Amino acid sequence: MKKFEISKNRRVKITPYTSRLENYGVGGYTVYNHMLLPTHFKSLEDEYFHLKKDVQLWDVSVQKQIEVSGSDSYKLVQLMTCRDLSGAKVLKCYYVPLIDGNGNMINDPLVLKVEDNKWRICIADSDVLLYAKGIADSMKLNVKIHETNISTLAVQGPKSLDVMRKVFGEEISKLKFFNFNYFKFEDTDFMISKSGFSKQGGYEIYVENSSSGLKLYDYIIKIGNEFNLKPGCPNVIERIEGALLSYGNDMDNSDNPFECGLDKYVNLESNIEFLGKKALQKAKSEGIKRKLMGVKINDKNINLTKEEKLIDDNNKTIGYLRSAVYSPRFKMIVGIAMINRDYCKDAQNFKINIDNKEISGSVCGLPIN
Repeated sequence: MKKFEISKNRRVKITPYTSRLENYGVGGYTVYNHMLLPTHFKSLEDEYFHLKKDVQLWDVSVQKQIEVSGSDSYKLVQLMTCRDLSGAKVLKCYYVPLIDGNGNMINDPLVLKVEDNKWRICIADSDVLLYAKGIADSMKLNVKIHETNISTLAVQGPKSLDVMRKVFGEEISKLKFFNFNYFKFEDTDFMISKSGFSKQGGYEIYVENSSSGLKLYDYIIKIGNEFNLKPGCPNVIERIEGALLSYGNDMDNSDNPFECGLDKYVNLESNIEFLGKKALQKAKSEGIKRKLMGVKINDKNINLTKEEKLIDDNNKTIGYLRSAVYSPRFKMIVGIAMINRDYCKDAQNFKINIDNKEISGSVCGLPIN
């Protein structure tokens, strides 16, 4: 497939670190939340193995943060999610499905409770700012909502703690998973959470000042030589194998949390109020008709830009492939597909048409193993 340049402008924005990425040989971009997100540097497969063995520094400024503050801030955040946040604590992170009035997915962000009346929503790729403003305005809630200027860096991989201790000191060793706190580098305090879009462990650093962020970026690169640190980015092979869902790829506004396997984040028994509660109660009582599952496909190349139909031996559609990539671990294509309920079982065989040839595959669980 022919490759085309992505033009940079005010609608497709660069990040404070884009110049650094290009100095280090970024090999491609995608557009995410109206910003440039690196897709790879030299080799997707080499970076996959490196991420699982060593440590990488990512520019994930595309994870925009929507800040909600004011006396009705909890009410607004809770209205948008089916997860019960009534017991949420300051300095904690919460993975939440955001849903609409039909119970369908709007986003799946990490929500940080910064203060009793201040929350930050670290969003995936959809316009949550407008959704939040629409609810707040229609209900006349006492809140302030804005998109912050935070430009997030992530340190990911098995050696991430070694790097973070070198930069921020031993105190960061006490930070627990899905917690955040403030740590000093030179004269600046940085909010840091133990989280990230990989299964290899790591940290996300929420940078509010671009100049201090560049100093931090350069320093991490400099001291990272000791740990074989390299610039990197979220790796599509690692994320699909590990079942880290991508909004807009694996799921979208046509799917509900049960279909996406997010049942444990749906609290229907509590007294909390949220949009789509009745719809999800109905969906639960009726049972789902489809579900996200893993797939393995007996081929080595795929370029997926739309849903692709999966059919069984009787030529019946069993589901649709939504994300896929070649896995050097499994020596075949692995993917995430929305599968019709009756076919949601391991080793369910199917066929798929790739580049005008019919390829065989099978359904498996998530994460893929």
